[in-house]
Amino acid sequence: MPQYQNILVAIDFSEYGMEVALKAKQLAEQFNAPLNVLHVLDNIPIPDTPYGTVIPLDTVDLTNELLEIEKKKFKQICDQLNIDPDRRWLIWGEPQHEITQTASQEKIDLIIVGSHGHHGLAILVGSTAKGVLYHANCDVLAIHLRD
Repeated sequence: MPQYQNILVAIDFSEYGMEVALKAKQLAEQFNAPLNVLHVLDNIPIPDTPYGTVIPLDTVDLTNELLEIEKKKFKQICDQLNIDPDRRWLIWGEPQHEITQTASQEKIDLIIVGSHGHHGLAILVGSTAKGVLYHANCDVLAIHLRD
């Protein structure tokens, strides 16, 4: 197994997110490598509509509230893992693209993601884990998440 120098874990805020983060932290410690943490915001409504869609006026406040909640959750997890603030990324976008893009920019040599592979590889079709696996320029470790 190669000696990893720079590890990235992509987390979500599901019940399994911390399990994946803790395994990534343990692996980073074993390799004496820095751990980078990334969360991609992909499910908060964005009130900017280029086609003039009517949005209720309270959507902007709701979006800001949701964003603040996401920021607090992310900070709490990173603080709990003792992650250097320069190695934390909270990015808006499509998860597989943002994960692989950040990995390339930051010269990551191992990406760690969670995967709900309940029925083998077929369940990964269309998933973030599959997209990262096929588009990353480095090794990818999928942590199997069990119910």
